[in-house]
Amino acid sequence: MKIDNVIEFLNNFSYNSVVIISYFVLCLIMLILNTILKGKINNFFALRKGSLLNPMTYIRLITTGLCHKNWSHFRNNFIMILLIGPILEEKYGSVQILEMLVITTIASSLIHLFIYENGAIGASDNVFMLVVLCSIVNITEGKIPITLILIFLFYVADEIIKQFSSKKDNISHDSHIVGAICGFIFGYFIF
Repeated sequence: MKIDNVIEFLNNFSYNSVVIISYFVLCLIMLILNTILKGKINNFFALRKGSLLNPMTYIRLITTGLCHKNWSHFRNNFIMILLIGPILEEKYGSVQILEMLVITTIASSLIHLFIYENGAIGASDNVFMLVVLCSIVNITEGKIPITLILIFLFYVADEIIKQFSSKKDNISHDSHIVGAICGFIFGYFIF
């Protein structure tokens, strides 16, 4: 196979969603390195209680959203992110989507940090932000989209119930709720 054929083949692909695809690739690299290094990546970059004087505490507010426990955790988050993220990135632009992802990760990390003793990892807060944001993407002034109500009833309300359930499942339902709130605020008030 000639190099020209490879280049021609690669030219058939479009990097259509710079932020979402880059987020996917970065999280995938982190997952692979974490697997190879037997958890050391997550141990270093994941959110956990620590001194507010330690600069890593502030870095982990963001990097925790790049860490995933395993392939299943990663896949479940990125199925939704890859499905709706590019649509929203096209609508709002790459810079605004990046801002929304970072703000959501920091907000859910701060909530988790002040409420719980244990750490948190993953991008599910951003999944919920994107889902809620998608449900109000075609909002018109003075109208409440029915899709927003349905998403809240079938997607967000379930997380609220699980958050206050006596059955614990090691899932950060509060991060899901914070992500949904961020999506609502971004879609309805800011953007």
